[in-house]
Amino acid sequence: MVSLYTEDINEYLKCDSIIDFDNTAVSKLADQLYSESGSETEFVKRAYEYVRDMILHSADISADAVVCSASEVLAAGHGICFAKSHLLAAILRSKSVPVGFCYQKLILDDETAPVLIYHGLNGVYLREHEKWIRLDARGNKPGVNAQFSIDSERLAFPIRPKKGEVDGNVIYATPDTEVVKVLQSYDSRSELWENLPMKLGYEMEG
Repeated sequence: MVSLYTEDINEYLKCDSIIDFDNTAVSKLADQLYSESGSETEFVKRAYEYVRDMILHSADISADAVVCSASEVLAAGHGICFAKSHLLAAILRSKSVPVGFCYQKLILDDETAPVLIYHGLNGVYLREHEKWIRLDARGNKPGVNAQFSIDSERLAFPIRPKKGEVDGNVIYATPDTEVVKVLQSYDSRSELWENLPMKLGYEMEG
């Protein structure tokens, strides 16, 4: 069961320097996907599948550039999980769909990097169904098969509590400050991969 960080729905609709849906290319893409959709739910599905499939995961294509804001991700055509969640949020918010950010703590790689790091995905409000759902636009590959689903989640990774993995059910209205800081601190993914976020700014509040 998901929970909201704030009950103020307007917080999940804001445009800022990271979720910059006032960018011409981002708003144009949102317009296109919206015009091709017969309902708001279909628009959410189209936008999700576009970011999941058409914007590649940087690691999957060995891209070394690091991007953070929605417009940067769209221009580059790739991004890591956090960055892709920023783009999906921007596309949906451009059409007044409430969207937030969720974080899971996962093992980076069981064999080569058995360390716990954070993974980013989205929480989206479906007005037609009066419910929030989580969507993971990380990008599918062998062993990863995330899908748009209303009734039962189909996310990218199963949570394995025995390995210390933790599901993050809170939907935050803004991207985590530590996540943004890390994305904006490194120019290459090879550097970033050595410094992936192991803590959240939200966890340090108070």
